Amino acid sequence: MGILSSMYTGITGLQGQGEALSIYGDNIANANTVGFKTSRPEFQDVIAKSLKGLLGGNQIGRGVRLAAVNPIFSQGSIVQTESATDLAITGDGFFVVNGTDGQSFTRNGAFHFDKDGKLINADGFRVLGFQADDKGKITSKMGEISVDRTVVDAKKSTQVDMFMNLDLRAEAKLEFDPRRPDQTSHFATGVTVYDTAGTAHVVTMYFNKTDDGEWTWRAMAKGEEVNGGKPGQMMEQARGTLRFSTDGRLLEQTTDRSSFSFNKGALPNQEIRFNFGEDIKSGGAGLSVTQYGTNSEAYKTTQDGFTAGTLAGLTFNDDGMLSAIYSNGQTVNLAQIALAKFENPEGLFKMGQNRYRESRLSGQPTIGAPQSGGRGRVSSKTIESSTTDVANEFINLMQAQRNFQANSKVISTADEMMQDVLNLKRG
Repeated sequence: MGILSSMYTGITGLQGQGEALSIYGDNIANANTVGFKTSRPEFQDVIAKSLKGLLGGNQIGRGVRLAAVNPIFSQGSIVQTESATDLAITGDGFFVVNGTDGQSFTRNGAFHFDKDGKLINADGFRVLGFQADDKGKITSKMGEISVDRTVVDAKKSTQVDMFMNLDLRAEAKLEFDPRRPDQTSHFATGVTVYDTAGTAHVVTMYFNKTDDGEWTWRAMAKGEEVNGGKPGQMMEQARGTLRFSTDGRLLEQTTDRSSFSFNKGALPNQEIRFNFGEDIKSGGAGLSVTQYGTNSEAYKTTQDGFTAGTLAGLTFNDDGMLSAIYSNGQTVNLAQIALAKFENPEGLFKMGQNRYRESRLSGQPTIGAPQSGGRGRVSSKTIESSTTDVANEFINLMQAQRNFQANSKVISTADEMMQDVLNLKRG
């Protein structure tokens, strides 16, 4: 009977709108959940199958059913925080985490380090990324991101790079005296170098003009800091020459000797290369060190050594690179955050706890570095807020409520008509 079937049709409407209310309520409940993506119900009509229906036309619907609950992966707002381990993805991609139930994926980047130095989320799932080698170069090896290098070893100085000008107007009559180097040199500048034990030493560079366009340089250390030296004296450890062209550019550089024998446990005969830039003879421009008619002046001096240091801080950059900052000023890359991309993220299986797992509908993940292969950018000290629009969800709630009331009217009306049918016999 059509009246009885209309009651069941109304019931499907009540069930569908009730499920819609649950979905909208879940969206509202997660308005403050980091990385949460709202979902929407998608309904389909139900048709009674009959022979006449198969031939087309004159088909009566039998209500509605919930066909799918699809998450909407729109971009959430990026909110600034004070934690260096808070990460947000702008664009496509998911963080990859590993836990007791295997590998899963999330947009929630509220991470922190545990007592073992592992980067984890609030539930203890460990964040995966690409590991760095001993020199800080990121490799293709995937693993748990951790900080296990709390101390960085000392590195001896092997090269000193100098950028300077030597005064063309200097007279080539000044004879250098190692007992009075400051008074018998045309120009002097200092540079800090490190021995094999990581101890810092100030080496003074002395420059003497010996002829037109030709200079002799000497690297001297304090006598109390080198083997066989005497306190109060400067001991020559390296020496060479510089030759300039007539236009003031460095034509050629040579090193006659370079052997530093620092004391107090450092290895002797440490060789340090003093580099004055690419000279003309080796195919360079010869402009790092020049000989112009202006005062002698050192613009910049750099070297590649450093002392040992302890971990002072951690930082992420926009490439998802985790770097450790040490007390000696060195920065070493430890790992890079991995992002997973899916062809159909709407098909992911919800795990709860802001996590997803791949499914047959989502396809397999393609894991790579941020800002590669269409993956988004990772930013530090930020989190991605929920995509719930409370005002919009309230409108959806009111609409679902009205639809629920309307379907209840269908049932009550069918019930009244059924009562009229039963009253026919009495009449």
